Amino acid sequence: MGTCLKGVMNGYEILAAAFLALHLLWIVWVIAGVVVTRGRLALAAVHVASLLFGIMIETGPWPCPLTLAEQWAQEKAGITPYQEGFIIHYLEALVYPDVPQEWLTRGAVAVCLALLGVYGRRWWIWRRGRAVVRRD
Repeated sequence: MGTCLKGVMNGYEILAAAFLALHLLWIVWVIAGVVVTRGRLALAAVHVASLLFGIMIETGPWPCPLTLAEQWAQEKAGITPYQEGFIIHYLEALVYPDVPQEWLTRGAVAVCLALLGVYGRRWWIWRRGRAVVRRD
């Protein structure tokens, strides 16, 4: 990462790496959580809340708390923290070097909205199934 003494990371570098790992896990949860929530109402509610939070952070004026935590730990470790959001910093540099930041933000929001659509469809099917059972 940054200023390693004899190849050993200091505590803040470890903390920054932990925040990075947590951030990656969060993104995996937001994208793939729909797979593990089928038939689990409480977990689905948490995932829907996660999707709404993701949309709010991507479109609103608020920075992501995990980005702030990672940047804080990087600064304490003597590493120059990045200034843009997590997705922009890592994905743009790694995968989409010539894609405007706005496109990445719109893409992230589109993924969240599509996943909310999956929940909408599940709810619609569930409601339809209950209506059929009541008629019998």
